[in-house]
Amino acid sequence: MKKYKDIAGDGGSNIVGQVEAQQARLSERLAAVHAVVAIVSGKGGVGKSSLTANLACCLALGGFRVGVLDADLNGPTMAKMLGVRGQRLVFASGGVEPPRTSLGVKVMSMDLLLPSDSAPLTWDAETQAEAHTWRGSMEASALREFLADTNWGELDALLLDLPPGTDRLVTIASLVERLTGTVVVTIPSDVSHLVVRKSITVASQVKAPVLGLVENMTGLFPGPDAALLARDAGIPFLGRVPFDPALAAAADRGEPFVARAPESAAARALTAVAEKIRAAIAAPAS
Repeated sequence: MKKYKDIAGDGGSNIVGQVEAQQARLSERLAAVHAVVAIVSGKGGVGKSSLTANLACCLALGGFRVGVLDADLNGPTMAKMLGVRGQRLVFASGGVEPPRTSLGVKVMSMDLLLPSDSAPLTWDAETQAEAHTWRGSMEASALREFLADTNWGELDALLLDLPPGTDRLVTIASLVERLTGTVVVTIPSDVSHLVVRKSITVASQVKAPVLGLVENMTGLFPGPDAALLARDAGIPFLGRVPFDPALAAAADRGEPFVARAPESAAARALTAVAEKIRAAIAAPAS
């Protein structure tokens, strides 16, 4: 069996041409999107996805046209949290029409494509030694396809919910030429802060402006102050979202917590964070 190294050029597959055409579609698609914002942490377990879902809802409640791309291909949760899980994707000549939430947020997630709850996403390679490289390139290809072939339409903001891992921002930055910025999420934990510092460094290296740092689950346990971390890193501190079990319960039901319990401390904090993000992405580029 031939290996890639045994094939001269692209073997007649025109892979380079296909990727260039898809990248051109991606650029054209995102031309109608005012701001593309990556929500990152680097550390898992900080509630980043529920924060992303509720920030999207806050922006939508404030009149923004919002889309959310679930960039976690192996553990997608956005469809569930935003209440569109199980909805069928509509394929049209202009691309895939993403489902909309009750607040009008457009959602695209690998979860909408998997056949069942237990079906994992697998990346097959000829040998285990090639699996890691193969997985990385296939993930990048899948994300490019989601961005390029989804009919996002005109949006004020497209939020990208990135999976754990400081390297994932590099992948997204390589696909999106005009990444407006990143929002970094942490919890009051030394371990979380350790990883988040790396994410902030990566964001500066890929020239994706850090719009600010959010502390999630405030009050759940004592820990270091995220405001001091933001100050030391030279980035804005967007606020603290207090721990509220009702927020997680709403995500499990696929309900917009900020709309169901707008007077709760967590919802007010999320709204305040969303307003700061809205102000940051509405400001003209310097």
